[in-house]
Amino acid sequence: MSDRALVLALEARLVNAWPAFEIELAEGWLLRFAEGYSKRANSATAVMPGARLDPALVDAMLASFDERAIAPCFRLVGIEDPACEQVLADKGLVPFDPSLGMVAPLDDTLAIDDAVTIRPAAKTAWIEGAAAAQAGERANADLLGRIVRRIRHPAAFATLVLDGDPAAWGLAVTERGFVGLYDIVVAPNLRGLGLGRRLVSSLMAWGRENGAELAYLQMRETNETAAALYRSLGFTVAYRYAQRVRPELVNAATSQAAMDAPLG
Repeated sequence: MSDRALVLALEARLVNAWPAFEIELAEGWLLRFAEGYSKRANSATAVMPGARLDPALVDAMLASFDERAIAPCFRLVGIEDPACEQVLADKGLVPFDPSLGMVAPLDDTLAIDDAVTIRPAAKTAWIEGAAAAQAGERANADLLGRIVRRIRHPAAFATLVLDGDPAAWGLAVTERGFVGLYDIVVAPNLRGLGLGRRLVSSLMAWGRENGAELAYLQMRETNETAAALYRSLGFTVAYRYAQRVRPELVNAATSQAAMDAPLG
């Protein structure tokens, strides 16, 4: 599979595994809207190789976000025309949160940890626990629940229990040979104990048991804690993607950065 084909394969699965509430198509770009919960579900991403932008098209796309009172985010995953970045810059959109798409092979040494419970559907306890361990807008249990209950592909909602109490949460979704990892989070007071590794490896094992050959995930490039964990589990960088947003989003996010969960 070529690099471009892999990017398209992973981005297509992302759309299905992390559903938005609304979508629009605009000249080779997919716009997704989910009331502002997570950038990837509230973004514009090229879905056709060589997709272009011009000032009028950017204005129309920005208007779609503004109509919904959602901060616009353009994800540049590398398949679009290289000139798109300058078009967005000329419109005053600035770089923000460079991120990585990572992949790892799955082998028969993986096993589900005895402390990890996996369910095929999102229960209220999972949604509330995962949201409570997050920071900022990601702590919204209502919006998280509305997103994950829209998933239609086989899913694993995992909870790791430590000393009788839920301590870490994560989600995996399989589709056509791939398993995607989402919303991996450890309770703030229990970070640094290796719980994330146990949870992620369990979800990878579940993916293999359900027909996947390759695991994938997306993460902030600056999240060194998560990067070290994922590299130790065999993940390598499949692609980097830039994001461009309005300057006020960058300013608002600066004060939130220290609160970010360490994984995912």
